[in-house]
Amino acid sequence: MNVLSRQSPAGIHTDYGVALPPKTLSTFWALWAVFWLLMISVAIEDALRNPLTRWWEPVLWEGSSTLVLTVWMLLAVRVRGRYAPYLERPLVWFGGYLRWLPLVAVTFIAAVYAIRIGVYAAIGRTYEHSSWSFVFVYESAKLTIFTGLWLGVLFGIDSYGQWQVQRHRLLQTQKALAEAQLAQLQGQLRPHFLFNALNTVSALMHTDVARADRLVTALGDLLRISLRSAESEMTTLAEELRTLELYADIMRERFRDRVTLNWQTDRTLLDTPVPALLLQPLLENVFKHGVEPAVTPVRIHIRVQREKSSLEICISNSGSKLAQERGNGVGFRNCRERLSIIYGNAASLLVRNEGDGVAARVLIPLTGTLQ
Repeated sequence: MNVLSRQSPAGIHTDYGVALPPKTLSTFWALWAVFWLLMISVAIEDALRNPLTRWWEPVLWEGSSTLVLTVWMLLAVRVRGRYAPYLERPLVWFGGYLRWLPLVAVTFIAAVYAIRIGVYAAIGRTYEHSSWSFVFVYESAKLTIFTGLWLGVLFGIDSYGQWQVQRHRLLQTQKALAEAQLAQLQGQLRPHFLFNALNTVSALMHTDVARADRLVTALGDLLRISLRSAESEMTTLAEELRTLELYADIMRERFRDRVTLNWQTDRTLLDTPVPALLLQPLLENVFKHGVEPAVTPVRIHIRVQREKSSLEICISNSGSKLAQERGNGVGFRNCRERLSIIYGNAASLLVRNEGDGVAARVLIPLTGTLQ
């Protein structure tokens, strides 16, 4: 795989092709500022215990260290994208930075002591310090500890930032996959119910032209709704129930004397978003397995109500029992997969024998969103 290298608008260079989140930089510099304010405050407090020390001296001592190290830290942050590919290999990542430690130590000591000596000289005083050999050893040791600490902070923040980038990519990939799966599942529905509706029209064409004409009109309305639903995976409950009514009208024309439908709807829920064409396969299953083979009239009851924090839609019929293979059929499996993709575990479809018939019960969270 080719590794891409880009410059982000914030000036953060990264070899992953995606800039590390800017807020990770803000967090780092906030910690940096708080750390040095605490260092200067502690230095002032310690210095004021000595009556011979003026308040500005600890500010100069710690301030000069802050200034020089901030310059080096700016450089370290500037090139951190160069080391981003090694965040999964900490030793390599730290080694890339620590190889510059000797140069940092020399320039740090030279610059810090030059600032201090220069300021003291400007006010006619002499900055007294230990021997240069001791200064070099002492400052180098302190700088090594300091560098290890802040590189650890930078590593942690960059690792978290890179995790956010990768998590965003994963979510985008999952979303694209879910949309593709939904499109495939929804695409399977339209030809299927269209075939069944046309088959019904064909069965009546030579026996009752008037009824066949009514069916063609209803089928046209149904197709218009279906085409609109192709533009979006979701629709309102009112539109979904309208689709279900049109399909029921078509099928009732075919089984006029063998089926009665009863609707019970909580109208306060009609604006609730639901997956388009979710319910049609459930009603189709009732006609196929409950009405078509029946020799006695079948009652179909469609109930829509609120169940705690969920929308409950129940489609039940009398006169038939559920076989095990029907409960796991293609139509039911399709509905369950769509619910799972859109709502995760918050939605469900339960099909079971109930009373003298079968009931399919759908639960959809009223605050559900794509998972």
